Amino acid sequence: MVYAAIMDGCRSVYTIGQIARTVGVGVETIRFYERQGLLPEPPRKPSGYRQYSAASLERLRFIRRAKSLGFSLVEVRELLDLHPDSARACEDVAARVQCKLDEIAARMRDLEALRGALSSLAGACEARAPLEGCPLLKTLGQAGAGS
Repeated sequence: MVYAAIMDGCRSVYTIGQIARTVGVGVETIRFYERQGLLPEPPRKPSGYRQYSAASLERLRFIRRAKSLGFSLVEVRELLDLHPDSARACEDVAARVQCKLDEIAARMRDLEALRGALSSLAGACEARAPLEGCPLLKTLGQAGAGS
């Protein structure tokens, strides 16, 4: 759904509700990003309403896309801080993306190991023994004691 912007001179201006709906985040999320310094606090009308620019809209979209790709707010801030005119910017972004890929691969290995362990435990319960003899609960109890 496209929301019309209120025209203010030559640039588009959005209210906090419009920008929130357009990007698909809550108003409180926008305020949180402002408090965290990820999104500059916009100028206000004399009435006190915030006036968000098209640049704020694009920055908010960037934050949302980066978060959806698994980047933390700290990592998003680092990406936003990279100067687009820097010769190293693309190289830095590529290195950060590679780190994120490595993290995802490690999590996938951990999840696959967890899947195998749970599958083995689930197989041990096929006998449908009484609860006090349940091998799954016994194994979980043993693992908890060692942790």
